[in-house]
Amino acid sequence: MATSILLIEDDVETARLIVRALERPPAGVAVTPVWSAHAGLEHLAAHPVDCVLLDYRLPDTDGLTCLRTIRRQHPDVPVVFVTGAGSEEVAVEAMQLGARSYVTKHGQYLPRLLERLREALGARELEQAARGRPGPALAAPRPSWELRERYRLEGIVGQSAALAGVLAEAERAAASDEIVLLEGETGTGKDVLARAIHNQGARRPGPFVAQNCAALPESLLESELFGFVRGAFTGADRQHPGLFAQADGGTLFLDEISAACLPVQAKLLRVLEDGAVRPLGGERQRTVDVRVIAASNRDLRRAAREGTFRPDLYYRLERLRIRLPPLRERREDIALLAQHFLSELVPRTGTSLRGFDPQALRALEGYAWPGNIRELKSEVHRLAARADGRQRITLDLVSPWIVADGPFADADGDRPLKEIVHDVEVAVIHARLQEHGYQRTATARSLGLSRESLWAKMRQLGIRLRPRQDGNV
Repeated sequence: MATSILLIEDDVETARLIVRALERPPAGVAVTPVWSAHAGLEHLAAHPVDCVLLDYRLPDTDGLTCLRTIRRQHPDVPVVFVTGAGSEEVAVEAMQLGARSYVTKHGQYLPRLLERLREALGARELEQAARGRPGPALAAPRPSWELRERYRLEGIVGQSAALAGVLAEAERAAASDEIVLLEGETGTGKDVLARAIHNQGARRPGPFVAQNCAALPESLLESELFGFVRGAFTGADRQHPGLFAQADGGTLFLDEISAACLPVQAKLLRVLEDGAVRPLGGERQRTVDVRVIAASNRDLRRAAREGTFRPDLYYRLERLRIRLPPLRERREDIALLAQHFLSELVPRTGTSLRGFDPQALRALEGYAWPGNIRELKSEVHRLAARADGRQRITLDLVSPWIVADGPFADADGDRPLKEIVHDVEVAVIHARLQEHGYQRTATARSLGLSRESLWAKMRQLGIRLRPRQDGNV
């Protein structure tokens, strides 16, 4: 079945060009052009489509108003927003309203439009594969499932409005050479975003050097950052240039900068102001050309008020400040991220897993993820290890604390409480059986049950041990 595209565009000549570009090989999609927002919404109500190309200027309303209606009535349909040259602010607003990507009409924009369409369909294909449904796909090349094509930022996976806002700020940061401060909870991907900003900017040919300030004692952090000469202190039997020198011409990423002690913070401020470092024990300064990206899981503004972080350094760092949202604020990205991590495992482990059952995804999407993306990645790795030759990850494989954290309260709507409790009990008992090698005695003990009570509960719920292990005790 051909991929179906709805084009909402009031200019007949522009529509003709877009239709001709998309319907010829290698794209080979079926495009339905309409000339107003009203006609587009009528078509969407009557016919399923795989993607909408939406122009900003329409005869009956503007594209943003139409986009709001599409997102409300057809939330699963990706929208690529098309604007005139000089309308980037409108495009960013469209992204915040839920558009998958945007294209501006200037120069040879049709190739860019085709790439954005591939990205939008690829993201939808990935999400539908995660949910066990076949999705559309353009012909080769294989679409990217990341937002790399939207913002030219590498390594980013997601489609939420919260993430789109972050990436719009990151794109602006990549276009400058200013210091960047990334703030967000542990595991939100600050290191990935820092590398993406470096790779998109003018310093991409230069080195990207990263250091977690919390990973070193205070005495070692100073010498690691600024370097030292031979004999500077006991054990300094060689010269070390330091990370600022190593990052010369590139980017230095200082993760968890709040862990740096106040004397080190003072030296950092001096380097940022003067562009020169003096190694420990050295007499001469060295000029360095380094762009600094700092990150913290603490509120540095509050730390500066409390006296645990230098206010002058904070004001120097906050010129470009980007807050990364926790995963609980971008739940619509969880399915994409889970499938992305699973897809990474396939070539490395040879697993036969291809996706997730709907109940398993609902459990993942309903969990709060205090460890954010890093915790989700670890859970996917655990799920793959537990799958034991299955093709799909099912609810019984999901870790019990995730299932028991209330995900079904919102996801199951009007389902009877009895059904919800049944699903949770089945998932928890399956998980504990796997954790204890299907040994009923050990499993019962972990659940606070007798062996006989567990066996009765398993019969009641219809849970069977794997045949080869029925004899285990």
